[in-house]
Order: sequence, then structure tokens, then C-alpha cells
Amino acid sequence: MHYDAWGFWGMHFFWWLFWIAAIVALFSLFTLVPRGRRRETPLEVLRRRYAAGEISSEEYDERKKKLDDDVRLRE
Repeated sequence: MHYDAWGFWGMHFFWWLFWIAAIVALFSLFTLVPRGRRRETPLEVLRRRYAAGEISSEEYDERKKKLDDDVRLRE
């Protein structure tokens, strides 16, 4: 049986392209598309670190005062 070279390899080539495109599309869907996560504000980070015990009360108060001063300067 004789295969037409373009018919056999042409369809085979397009299937490879299809699967490569499908894999790239799935990869980008799961890695490049943001999942609705928002960034924490500096005050939220400070509160989280204080609640976790990473910083002391004095350090929390000092940093919170600096953040509040920055907010007032921007207004």
C-alpha cells in the first residue's frame, strides 16, 4: 500500500501542532492568569506580622505611626 507523503505527514504534523498548542494553552491558563489574588496593603502586612509574633508591640506601634504619617502626607 502506498501512502501519499503529504497526506500522511501533513495530518501527523498538524496533530502535533494541535497538542503542543493545547498543552501551552493549559499551562498558561493555570500559571499566567491571575487567580483574583489581591496584594496586601502595608498595614495588612504589619498586622499579620504582629499577630504572628514576628514583631514586638513597640515595633508595631512605631511602624504603624510611620504608615499613618505617610497616608496623611499623601492627602
